[in-house]
Amino acid sequence: MAVALTSARPVPADDDSPRTIVSRPSRGDMVFRTVLRLAGLSSFAITGLILVFLIIRSSWAFRADGLSFFTKQNWIFVDNQFGIGGVLPDTLIIGVIASIVGIPLALATAIFISEYAPVRLRRVLIAVIDLMAAIPSIIYGIWGRFWLMPRAIGVMGWLADHLAWFPPLKVTIEYTPSTFVGSPILAGLVVSLMIIPIVTSLSREVFSQAPQGEREAAYALGSTRWGMVRTVVVPFGRGGAVGASMLGIGRALGETIAVLLIITQISKINWHVAQSGGNSIGALIAAEWSSASSNQLSALMAAGLVLFAITIVVNSLAAIIIGRSRSGAATAD
Repeated sequence: MAVALTSARPVPADDDSPRTIVSRPSRGDMVFRTVLRLAGLSSFAITGLILVFLIIRSSWAFRADGLSFFTKQNWIFVDNQFGIGGVLPDTLIIGVIASIVGIPLALATAIFISEYAPVRLRRVLIAVIDLMAAIPSIIYGIWGRFWLMPRAIGVMGWLADHLAWFPPLKVTIEYTPSTFVGSPILAGLVVSLMIIPIVTSLSREVFSQAPQGEREAAYALGSTRWGMVRTVVVPFGRGGAVGASMLGIGRALGETIAVLLIITQISKINWHVAQSGGNSIGALIAAEWSSASSNQLSALMAAGLVLFAITIVVNSLAAIIIGRSRSGAATAD
């Protein structure tokens, strides 16, 4: 008996594409998604409202002083002689000092916790870092003023004597017991302790996400642990570590109470960081707020607007760097 054979038609290429499975979300899922979406959008709304509030309240200062608000090194409201020309550079100087001291220490601590510390010690160190992040800034300020400052004066004098060839460490005033009290470098040292927990925690999370397969491949090729860290962990987490460091810089630029308690406030630029005198925008606002008139409040709002803009730019750059890094892509996935 003959059997009729029918040839199957070739399947079109379009049929090989994966089907999109669409399921109708339940009412609970829709409510949950809506709540999360509103919560996410609320952060943009709150930030925008703060920006609008600062712009409106600072309008008098910008109308009265114009662009000279950014260049004048006085805070005197007679004939509108006020500006942040001396405070803004000192804010950046304190942030730079805090970053130079705190960021390398934080990154080294993150690598040690992630790659070298035993399990029990790792748990203890993580708890200590989290505790440091929870300490109020006023506690750091009190510690810096009453413990660090008296013990650091001798070190500051030694630096001024032996490293005077480096302009920032040169002292231009006569040596007295108060020459090194309330200097920007002391404020930067205290602020560096405050950014260490932030940078350490974020960097540790990034370094711990380095692919296990690449770690094992490095060991299989004869690499030491440090070689594996240098060739696998650090390149993988470089973008995230840079982003974490920038977040720490933003935290340092906006610090208020600790700087207010330590630094000797002046409105002039102090490029000699080891000698007394300096200020920051946050400390200026905190010091002048309670006794300010309406016009002075407008000037303080203008200073706050500048600090707000700097912080937004730094944090935005950090988010972009993290998002474009391998570690950021791995976290998003």
